[in-house]
Amino acid sequence: MPLQKFHYKNLLLGEHDVPLTCIEQIVTVNDTKRKQKVLGPNQKLKFNPTELIIYCKDFRIVRFRFDEAGPESAKKVCLAIAHYSQPTDLQLLFAFEYVGEMYHNPAKKVNTIDPRGGGSSSNASGQQTPLFETYSDWDREIKRTGASEWRVCSVNEGYMISTCLPEYFVVPSSLADQDLKLYSYSFIGRRMPLWSWNHPNGSALVRMANIKDVLQQRRIDQRICNAITRSHPQRSDVYKSDLDKYLPSIQEIQAAHIKLKQLCVNEPFEETEEKWLSSLENTHWLEYIRSFLKHSAELVYMMECKHVSVVLQEEEGRDLSCLSASLIQVMLDPYFRTIVGFQSLIQKEWVMAGYQFLDRCNHLKRSDKESPLFLMFLDCVWQLLEQYPAAFEFSEMYLTILYDSARISLFGTFLFNCPHQRVKESTEFAISKNIQLGDEKGLRFPCVWDWSLQFTSRDRLLFHNPLYIGKSAPCVQNGAVKSFKRSKKNYSSTLRGVPPALKNGIISEQEFFPRRNSLILKLKPDFLQQTESQSNSMEQYFRDWFAKPVDLHGVILPHLSGTQIKLWKLCYFRWVPEAQINHGGFITAFHKVSLLADEVDMLNRNLRQYKSNSSLQDRIS
Repeated sequence: MPLQKFHYKNLLLGEHDVPLTCIEQIVTVNDTKRKQKVLGPNQKLKFNPTELIIYCKDFRIVRFRFDEAGPESAKKVCLAIAHYSQPTDLQLLFAFEYVGEMYHNPAKKVNTIDPRGGGSSSNASGQQTPLFETYSDWDREIKRTGASEWRVCSVNEGYMISTCLPEYFVVPSSLADQDLKLYSYSFIGRRMPLWSWNHPNGSALVRMANIKDVLQQRRIDQRICNAITRSHPQRSDVYKSDLDKYLPSIQEIQAAHIKLKQLCVNEPFEETEEKWLSSLENTHWLEYIRSFLKHSAELVYMMECKHVSVVLQEEEGRDLSCLSASLIQVMLDPYFRTIVGFQSLIQKEWVMAGYQFLDRCNHLKRSDKESPLFLMFLDCVWQLLEQYPAAFEFSEMYLTILYDSARISLFGTFLFNCPHQRVKESTEFAISKNIQLGDEKGLRFPCVWDWSLQFTSRDRLLFHNPLYIGKSAPCVQNGAVKSFKRSKKNYSSTLRGVPPALKNGIISEQEFFPRRNSLILKLKPDFLQQTESQSNSMEQYFRDWFAKPVDLHGVILPHLSGTQIKLWKLCYFRWVPEAQINHGGFITAFHKVSLLADEVDMLNRNLRQYKSNSSLQDRIS
């Protein structure tokens, strides 16, 4: 399309390039002998292939024919791809070789990437994405949220306590470092309680691994909860949510993902159209998305309405809690619905909190722990973006590219199981390659938040949602651009559809409101006797919330009916040939929206230029 202004060209990848870490399975085929073989590393190929099929983790299928190639040449190509796409060691991934070359030749740059400059990311306005690798980043987040009774703890400096925790994290001020060291032995992985966020009313969101020491469990649990209570200005109680009990397991999510991929990739639409929706339902993918959104909304109620602190507890505290803690903060804090805020959220709750990207994304193709939790999180955020488009600064294109970037083995952001692994592996690599690190803690890999490494400034405009209404939205009056703050009364209730108070509306109470006893309340037995009234209060809170106009800079809650939880077509259908037909549906519509976004951007620039010219003429006259 020669008139298209947005080319969406990745500076690192050609149009048909596939990162080696994005390859899921390699299949060789011989048409004449009717043979096929799934190629693993260091395997022999006993027949000459006529076709190579590469199944990718992003739902893409790439096919190569060898009609014009010699048989030995075809065999070499297949074996080489199988070998390099399934490395036996982490240090064989592309990022290590690339960064090693950059450290040896700092003057030599490919695509202007410099790993030494990859420590932070700036957006168009110059804001940087905090990486939460330093004491000061955590301290700023404490001040931003007003968590006055919490402090940054450096007890894990040098990873002396736990190798799967960050060096710095936030704990209640009343807990001394000596107590933390003592308590850490009782937690699985020595993962002590981690503060995530503070509500303006003082309620805190905390993540915690299970206590493995049964004899000490009650005593330590009580002390931790008491410390969280003392950090609350009203000394409110603590709700504990057992995520392992009420949310799908990582194995169930992986099984649903496999079924979803088979449905979107392997079956032609015309053969399955009549049963397609029932097949989609049988994958359980949308059901699991609904369960995460629903559970997070319940916990939003606890913090927002009941003013109690919430503790997310799971066995190791580094899987389901990443997703739940992130979703709760997206619903409660409009900062995390901006691009920089969302990136800082992923750094804080996923990268630094020890989400196992290496194993869960299965970069080395040999993990039995693979599970697409990060994709499910992005899908849940997309559901909220779809329901409240004016509340998010970023677009669904941004979310899709972020998912793709997790499959590019250049960025250290999504390459490791924890920060300690990055330091350990890259230090060993530096020693083996005679790289002088100086005061650096391991090699500095390129950061995914430096989007200029992948896209031009023009293409990055696609990251921005043109429907977003920021805190201070520009308003053009008589040729002059003025700013004004929007309040609740500026928004129409039609933004969220028909209120559920109408019985024939979008959702029903039975579908949305949580099952009773879905939250486990610890500490005070008398609270357990109030679950009936608690459930009624929760239902009333949701009913009242949905009956009012939405505040885009306040709390947002998800619609959860069958019609409101949708399939993320841009992400899952990109590679389906039918989706790429001109004037052929959603993808083509997105292209038109891209052109419209370009035109809006041009008009904004013209208005700013007109304003500056007008003010200049006024001064001259």
